[in-house]
Amino acid sequence: MSYEIIEKLKKEIAGYKDETKFETVGIVTEVGDGIAKISGLSKALSQELLTVETNSGNVSSIAFNLEENFVGAVILGDAQTVKVGDRVHQTGKVVSIPVGDELIGRVVDPLGNPLDNKGVIFTKPEKAKNYPLERSAPSVVARESVNTPVHTGIKAIDAMIPIGRGQRELIIGDRQTGKTAIVLDTILNQGQDAGRRQMICIYVAVGQKNSKVAKIVKTLEEKGALKYTIVVSAPASSPASVQYLAPFAGCAIGEYFMDNGQDALVIYDDLSKHADSYRQLSLLLRRPPGREAYPGDVFYLHARLLERAAKLNQELGGGSLTALPIIETQLGDVSAYIPTNVISITDGQIYLESDLFYKGLRPAVNAGLSVSRVGSSAQTKAMKKVAGKLRLELAQFRELQAFVQFASDLDENTKKQIARGQRLTEILKQVDSAPISFEKEVLAIYMATNGYLDDVKVEEVRSVAEKMIDNLEKLHGDILKKIRETNQMDDSTETQMKSAFDELKNVG
Repeated sequence: MSYEIIEKLKKEIAGYKDETKFETVGIVTEVGDGIAKISGLSKALSQELLTVETNSGNVSSIAFNLEENFVGAVILGDAQTVKVGDRVHQTGKVVSIPVGDELIGRVVDPLGNPLDNKGVIFTKPEKAKNYPLERSAPSVVARESVNTPVHTGIKAIDAMIPIGRGQRELIIGDRQTGKTAIVLDTILNQGQDAGRRQMICIYVAVGQKNSKVAKIVKTLEEKGALKYTIVVSAPASSPASVQYLAPFAGCAIGEYFMDNGQDALVIYDDLSKHADSYRQLSLLLRRPPGREAYPGDVFYLHARLLERAAKLNQELGGGSLTALPIIETQLGDVSAYIPTNVISITDGQIYLESDLFYKGLRPAVNAGLSVSRVGSSAQTKAMKKVAGKLRLELAQFRELQAFVQFASDLDENTKKQIARGQRLTEILKQVDSAPISFEKEVLAIYMATNGYLDDVKVEEVRSVAEKMIDNLEKLHGDILKKIRETNQMDDSTETQMKSAFDELKNVG
């Protein structure tokens, strides 16, 4: 009998499984200004999502500072509910956002929660993919060279500072110089850029007024652009932690479309406010301040964000993510810390000047200081053909303008160059929210650089050009169609165009 009992006990012991789970629990030791000091979580990972148990429910936070005896965490939810003594649990996950095609046409916060009162985004949450907000940029091997244009619908940019799919082009200038207007026109133009792959646009508003974001969403809706646009909003009223996460959330959404072989355009409006929110978090976490009180790794912050823009090779689907970061300068000072940082990270910049803006030159693009380091490889052959002449003639005009101030009498040739330069400057002017299709841009610039507008009064240049292009479209629509479909302007098309312009000019 005793033998049987011993055998039974042996079997029970052999089959015993210890179901007990041990969990490390941290305690909030200090809290204030949206920052919590947590002791007891020595194994927490950097950027790990932590859950704080409060009397009002669970609140999420991110492990930011990993020190010897405590973790410095940034609270994402309602910081007022977190108290000293609250228990904190590790999740083993990093901050992520649910992504999918259902996001298109929606306004969300950086954690993927809807802000537009249109109900639940993912009706089947199990189908949504979770993308981490922080992710390694594609390797050099995974990329291919930028070769397809992003048409902005703005003549001055498409002709002289071309943007390619997969590029990072900075838009920089003082406040109220039309930076947001440029990116809005670019979004609107994607709806009419026929014959090219549709770009999914992601507009990230960091630290903007709620009224401004609402106005932008309304404009996109009215113009039919919301059907291919996603808005990520972290307004000025939201905590610094949420503003800090916003650009990374927009980037993660863009990466989902890039990974699926599509083209995405992400706009960060603006990274100056993003740097400010990061500075606030860093100073509250007692990180040592550097130049202009920004932490030493603020360069790395923007570098790792913008480096994620890429044009993937064909084996990986050939998708692309184009980044248009915006930086606001103070009194045109591009040598400040954040502007110089972002200029050195990006592939060129579009510099908007206050003086030009107040003189009525809209968009106020300074063609001398603006540059695209991808250059003409991101232009169609037709645009390349007409734009080379434009840049050269404008540069000559700028030099002559400076020289003319001190010269009383001018020879005939100089007078002609100045007259041509004035008309070129006029043809590049454009109103907001009215992007122009690529083939019409080519025609307008061709007319101006080939003397078809030389005898038109400067103030009438735009109206005459528009009238001639409209008539050309009605009477010789095949010319525009050919340029649009082939992206080229061969000799036969040019001959056709010349005779059509001559005919219209004689009639006019």
